[in-house]
Amino acid sequence: MNTGQLNTNEQRVRFHPGCRVNCELNCGTIDAGKGYCGVGSSSSGSSHRSSERLADLDHEISHVTKLKFLLMSGLAIKSLGDISYLFPLWIAELMRELVAGSSDDSIYVYDLEANRVSLRTVAHTSDVNTVCFADESGHLILAGGDDNLCKVWDRRCFIGRDKPAGVLVGHLEGVTFIDSRGDGRYFISNGKDQTIKLWDIRKMSSTVPARHEVHRNYEWDYRWMDYPSESRDLKHPYDQSVSTYKGHSVLRTLIRCYFSPAHSTGQKYIYTGSNDSSVHIYDLESGDKVAALKHHNSPVRNCNWHPHYPTLISSSWDGNLVKWEFPGSGEPPIMSKKRVRRRHF
Repeated sequence: MNTGQLNTNEQRVRFHPGCRVNCELNCGTIDAGKGYCGVGSSSSGSSHRSSERLADLDHEISHVTKLKFLLMSGLAIKSLGDISYLFPLWIAELMRELVAGSSDDSIYVYDLEANRVSLRTVAHTSDVNTVCFADESGHLILAGGDDNLCKVWDRRCFIGRDKPAGVLVGHLEGVTFIDSRGDGRYFISNGKDQTIKLWDIRKMSSTVPARHEVHRNYEWDYRWMDYPSESRDLKHPYDQSVSTYKGHSVLRTLIRCYFSPAHSTGQKYIYTGSNDSSVHIYDLESGDKVAALKHHNSPVRNCNWHPHYPTLISSSWDGNLVKWEFPGSGEPPIMSKKRVRRRHF
């Protein structure tokens, strides 16, 4: 495996298969059928000392849990009507708006201040698995679904109801997650075709190609089956993506992927969870895999890189939150001999 090295103003970040595990929190076993497992981080008020970050993490986990149950217990569901499932939520800057995809093929924008749905549109022909804002303005919404498509919605110019500003074709299977670079131009998506794709919204089409779905002569369900070997080298004939990244496994759950932080890495990397129990990190430009962080023993559904410090947290179906630290010296890391700290909730 190649190792990646990144120069910043004050330090050098080097990826290595032996990247040090700083601490581990045990949150209980995740039910494969009903489990929810997510990680988030705050860009302000973080401490250099891991002991203080551990204390903060307790509060962050509690806050995220309360938000999730607040939404699921009536705040959003009551207003949205009969929806069997709300997929991952994205909260806009200043906590004014929340955008969500759902199993009724729709996107909902929720006005948190007015406590009402400000926008609802039928976005896909199947479950909307992932949504996010393209930038801080909140004008552009990116969405991906089980119809294999990524769509761009411009709230400023809804010409016709349920008509997107553009469509991007390239995934052979459903889209599990989308992350924006934050510049209103580039974003990445994770797909059940076992790939991450980089997109430039300037390449989007105004309509979906008549034959955008690639015919397959097999039955496959990502929730309990391996991806067919005969499909691993297939390429969509109308692929509009800029780059494709392979090497991780998107099976069993809606696995997330992200751009690395702008402050510490210049967004030079893409990182993702994986069904093989690892966190995979790719070089954005070359497409090379620069690291695979191995510690969990179940699928890693989510991970989050601190926006300022060389720290990453991964969450897995094994019930553990694991904190990784990248060395700042550029030398291969030395495995910590310190006893792993566990907490039970």
